[in-house]
Amino acid sequence: MSNFTVSRHEIFQTSLMSALLDGVYEDEMTVRDLLGRGSFGIGTFNGLDGEMLIIDGTCYQLRADGGVSKADLGAYTPYAVVTNFVPHIERALPQNIVRAEASKFIDKMTASENYMYALRIDGDFEWIRMRTVVKQEKPYRPMVEATDEDAIIELHDVSGVVAGFRTPLYEQGIGVPGCHTHFVTDDRTAGGHVLDFKLRSGTAALCLGTDLRLQLPLTDAFKNANLSPDDLERQIQKTEMHA
Repeated sequence: MSNFTVSRHEIFQTSLMSALLDGVYEDEMTVRDLLGRGSFGIGTFNGLDGEMLIIDGTCYQLRADGGVSKADLGAYTPYAVVTNFVPHIERALPQNIVRAEASKFIDKMTASENYMYALRIDGDFEWIRMRTVVKQEKPYRPMVEATDEDAIIELHDVSGVVAGFRTPLYEQGIGVPGCHTHFVTDDRTAGGHVLDFKLRSGTAALCLGTDLRLQLPLTDAFKNANLSPDDLERQIQKTEMHA
């Protein structure tokens, strides 16, 4: 690693994954402000009103019915991670691989497991399985309960973009350890939170992040949240992968 040289690159995050797990579903960060921090990223909207995906400076709202629309710049987010994507490493992925195999291949592309990476896969998918959070009403339930009613959507024979972050294990609770990704079709008509896929062909690009800028909410809900529950790992597994 003595020859490992890279310019510093910031990843910006608002709030914590553990706050989302505890039902902190509202904050004052707008999509407009978020886009000022980065042109690429993922997150959700206040009240868990769908998944967020930011690609090439445009923010999309991926709704529970599988539909996609451009997000209102005045909409709020309780949790999001963004950066300005600069591909440091690019590779063609092996053909006809499922998510677990793609994940192992991408791990070998990284210079070190100890950094954060923004990840983008552009590809042709035989199938992709996703889920999308359903908008919640007050009083808000913990996320392990809120995601129980998520619909599983499977698309076949689609081209699109998988976007997200590969996060080190030591960031558990701040973010989601491992690969946390969202998907949108090339025609921007369908998408969601990625559970699994089979990729016919595609390319993976990684943007190495050396600096994490974390902004915490100034709300009573955040102030009173339990951010380090005993079963943090189980909650993340259940909400992110339906495991």
